[in-house]
Amino acid sequence: MLVLVAPGQGAQTPGFLTPWLDLPGAADRLAAWSEAIDLDLAHYGTKADADEIRDTAVAQPLLVAAGLLSASALGAVTPGAVAGHSVGEITAAAYAGVLDDTAALRLVRTRGLAMAEAAAVTETGMAALLGGEPEVVLPHLEKLGLTPANINGAGQIVAAGTAEQIAALVEDKPEGTRKVVPLKVAGAFHTHHMQPAVAKLAAAAEGLAPADPALAYVSNKDGQVVTTGADVVARLVGQVANPVRWDLCMETFGKLGVTGLLEVCPGGTLTGLAKRALPGVATLALKTPDDLEKAAEFVAEHAAEQTA
Repeated sequence: MLVLVAPGQGAQTPGFLTPWLDLPGAADRLAAWSEAIDLDLAHYGTKADADEIRDTAVAQPLLVAAGLLSASALGAVTPGAVAGHSVGEITAAAYAGVLDDTAALRLVRTRGLAMAEAAAVTETGMAALLGGEPEVVLPHLEKLGLTPANINGAGQIVAAGTAEQIAALVEDKPEGTRKVVPLKVAGAFHTHHMQPAVAKLAAAAEGLAPADPALAYVSNKDGQVVTTGADVVARLVGQVANPVRWDLCMETFGKLGVTGLLEVCPGGTLTGLAKRALPGVATLALKTPDDLEKAAEFVAEHAAEQTA
C-alpha cells in the first residue's frame, strides 16, 4: 500500500523549483497560481535567497505549489492514503480532492500571511530535539515554558516558544537528548502564539466548498483518518495553534498496512523520519524530476500491493 506525504515549512531551499518548471505545463500552472494569490511563485522558487523564502508568507504557498506540481508529474496515481506535515496538510487535502488546487493555494496564502502577522507580535522560534525519551523531554520543555509543537516520532520532538526560551533550551537540553537544532522558521508555529491566525483562517475557510476526501486522509491532529471535507477543513484551521502529531500519523500508516511512503517535493524530511519509525516500509523522496522514473517504479510496486 502506498501513502503519499507532503513536507512542512523548513523543507524549502533556494532554487528548488527550477528543474520542475522545465516540465510540460508546469510554468503555466505556476503562473496561474501566482496570479490567483498575488505572489510570484516562480521568482521565489527559482531566484530568491534563503532569507526571502524563510518568510512564512512566502514559504507556505511555495511548498504547497511545489508539492502539487511534483505530485501531478507522477501522472495518474491513486495512493492508499495521503497526509502532510503542518502546511503539507493543505497539499494533501488538494491531492485527496477536498480542495481544488487554486482554493488550496488561496487558503495557504491566507494561512501564511496570518501566521507571519502573529509571529511578528513576539520574537519566537522553534528547535528540533534529536534523541531523548518523551517522558523526559516533555516535562523539561514544560519547565522552560516551551510547547512540544511537533511530536514527530523517531526520537524527534520540535519545541516552540520565545527566542529566550529557545536559547535556554540550547543551553539546558533534556537528559538523553543528543542535539538541539534551531529551525529555519520565523515563528512558534502550532502554539498559542499562533492563536490570532486561527480566526483569520476560519474566516477564509467559510468561503470554501470542500468535497469529502476521495482517498484516506490522515490528520495531524490525532493521526485519525478523516472522512468528510468539512472535518478536514476544520482541522486545517485549528491545527495552526495546536501540536502536529506526526508520530500518530505514522502509527496509522502502520495500521493501514502501508508498504511504501512517497514524499513529494521538496522531499527528504518525512522519509527520514519514516526510515527510523517504520522499519520495513520502503521510502522515496521526490527532490528533482530526475527522481520521477524511480518514483514511477515505486508507485507501480506499492500501489499494486494495495489492490492485490
